[in-house]
Amino acid sequence: MGKIGYLELILILVVILILFGGRRLPELGRGLGKGLSNFRKAVSSQDEGEANAQAKDSAASGSPPTSPPGSEPKA
Repeated sequence: MGKIGYLELILILVVILILFGGRRLPELGRGLGKGLSNFRKAVSSQDEGEANAQAKDSAASGSPPTSPPGSEPKA
């Protein structure tokens, strides 16, 4: 199975246009955008919750808190 080329992408878009029609495409795009936004918020809040729980565990054990990967301060 190869990569999706321009011709295949255009064919998929034409099929979607035929199935849903021009009037429903903006609604579908808006719904997809809201869904992705909600998913990103849920993932980031879950990551923050894990980092907070990890910090609480570190404070309870007396060890210094560790920052999540990728959030080290720049010098």
